[in-house]
Amino acid sequence: MTVKNKQSYLILTVFLGVLAALAPLSTDMYLPSLPLMPAEFGVGTSVIQLTLTMTMAGMAIGQIFAGPISDMKGRRMPLVLGMLIFAASTLVCVFAKTIEIFLFFRFIQGLAGAVGIVIARAIARDVCEGPELTRLFSLLMLVNGLAPILAPVIGGEILVFTSWRGIFAALVCIGLILTVASLLFKESLKPEDRIHGLGASFKSFGMLLSNRYFLGHCLMQCFAFAAFFAYISGSSFVFQNIYAVSAQTYSFIFGGIGVAIAAAGGIPARFAGRVSDVKLLRWSLIQAFAGSLLIFAAFWFQAVLPLVILSLLVVIPMVSIMGAASFSLAMRAHGKNAGSASALIGFFSMISGGIMAPLVGIAGSANAMPMATIMVIGEALALACFYLMIMPKHRAEKA
Repeated sequence: MTVKNKQSYLILTVFLGVLAALAPLSTDMYLPSLPLMPAEFGVGTSVIQLTLTMTMAGMAIGQIFAGPISDMKGRRMPLVLGMLIFAASTLVCVFAKTIEIFLFFRFIQGLAGAVGIVIARAIARDVCEGPELTRLFSLLMLVNGLAPILAPVIGGEILVFTSWRGIFAALVCIGLILTVASLLFKESLKPEDRIHGLGASFKSFGMLLSNRYFLGHCLMQCFAFAAFFAYISGSSFVFQNIYAVSAQTYSFIFGGIGVAIAAAGGIPARFAGRVSDVKLLRWSLIQAFAGSLLIFAAFWFQAVLPLVILSLLVVIPMVSIMGAASFSLAMRAHGKNAGSASALIGFFSMISGGIMAPLVGIAGSANAMPMATIMVIGEALALACFYLMIMPKHRAEKA
């Protein structure tokens, strides 16, 4: 498939952006309701945060299979099936009466949502390369940035009229819309470019992970997203339980930070071809680490709410720049295995978030230090991976 004009390019970007946004839509839309859910299910804070973990774990594992399958079968039909299952599993969540059923179908929801996430990135690699790939992926991050802005705001407003179940009903509608859009999508992977057999694709995982440079990007994103998901899973409790803001006020704070994420997502597109991706990546990682130290200090000294928000604005938006630059650099040499490479990058970023979510609540719903500590450690390790595993190759290319 080729992008023939600006209109088709825009439509493709929006479609891929919404697919890639399934992760924040599935996690962020019901964040304002998290503090309300323990009482309804009769469980503690960490158990409720496991509802985030199950979705992220499902998305991580699902990408491992969705990538190779799309490399073998093409992008369209796996996408249609994935969106149908996403809608169906979300519908079960709407009517779940026990935490066990809810957790199980949150996992299934994540598995199905992973199909959209990994195939969106693979399609981007199908149609673009080099600076154009960086530009398209940064635009995806920009569109993707709208989800954290709108999702909690929409979720907070839905809570005014109904319970958290209404939020999941809205997600069912999104899944059905994406199913229809997937049916209309024109296949981007030519038959002659497909792999033959899943064995060959899974074998490529070993080849990709034995590449120190590619593994460096996977690990770097793993640690950076651990910090990001610590914020995702802990922010509602921090703002609502510690700073005593309402669900609606929290949704607007979260959405405001989402505006910054979206704005940062446009930076790689603006500078693509003029500033190297590796320079953008280095800058984003350094600022994110510095910002995590500010957040730690703000919570340690019990800073006022505006200072906490300002500290978060230093670090959280960097995830857009880091993601766009890293993905472009990691994928450039792996066009033949775009689905598998995309799956591995997605797996490492999602699995870390799933692990971190319950740890954020380990000290209770009124303690912000676990969130701050995880963010500092995650950003520090991401920066270490960059300098130890990614930067050496770029230094060697200059020599």
